[in-house]
Amino acid sequence: MTQQARSGGAYRISRVIGNNFVCTADDSGKEIILRGLGIGFKKHAGDLVPAQQVEKIYDLRDPEKSSRLRDLLADVPPEFLDVSTEVIETAESRIGRRLSENIYITLTDHICFAVERLRSGVRYPNHLLWEITNFYPAEFAIGKQAIDIIEARLGFRLPEDEAGFIALHIVNAEIDGKMADMVRITELIRKIIGVVQNYYGVTLDEQSLDYGRFITHLKFLGQRITQNRYVADDDSEFQSMIVRRYQQDYQCAEKIRDQLRESFSVQLPSEEMTFLTIHLHRLAISMGITDQKE
Repeated sequence: MTQQARSGGAYRISRVIGNNFVCTADDSGKEIILRGLGIGFKKHAGDLVPAQQVEKIYDLRDPEKSSRLRDLLADVPPEFLDVSTEVIETAESRIGRRLSENIYITLTDHICFAVERLRSGVRYPNHLLWEITNFYPAEFAIGKQAIDIIEARLGFRLPEDEAGFIALHIVNAEIDGKMADMVRITELIRKIIGVVQNYYGVTLDEQSLDYGRFITHLKFLGQRITQNRYVADDDSEFQSMIVRRYQQDYQCAEKIRDQLRESFSVQLPSEEMTFLTIHLHRLAISMGITDQKE
């Protein structure tokens, strides 16, 4: 994560990364990275940096991530971290929550390679663009804004496919997963939406609140599937009640379970089936398929 520099005092440099980035230690002795215009120019370990010259402090809680960010900064121009930081802070402001600190590494790296591909004339199509725009509209809107930020700061206009990739990085940071898992989760959501629309014989209203809630549930369900860490709920009486009351919706959940087993070799436990049924029932009410309230 980042934080603003303190207003007084100075920082003692432990390592110079580049002209605008240096390493130091916080009050507890943990390494942090400082950013400021020219703070590393002609500086050496042991030199002081006045606090008023520090624009940002990268205080990553995980020492391994801090080390990876430091190594990345040694390989890429520092303005790429500046741009990704602006995108991340924009995303956190719009979403209203902190993202996994790993995104400072993954997004900076991605933007750097995206610009390199553009310079080389290499096009990398995003085959999940439709799914991203429909399943993660808020994050895709941030991705589109990121394209504007990158153009304004770096002078390169990335294609819309890149807005989709950036959106995936943001979604991934929301659930604190791996990028490869995020691609699998997006494909999983696409399969589930297909089952739901075929079962109920409707086209889901992507603008509805219940649709958004359902997609959010599926994102975190996908995370639990990839991490093999499912919802723990041993209330068998509650589970039985849901099956009895919402039989139509439970049958849809069974079809989803069968699809996930066939496509992803996943077996949903009864607890997940219960919560999936509840979300399907809410969706059915909003679609006007049933008027049976909870």
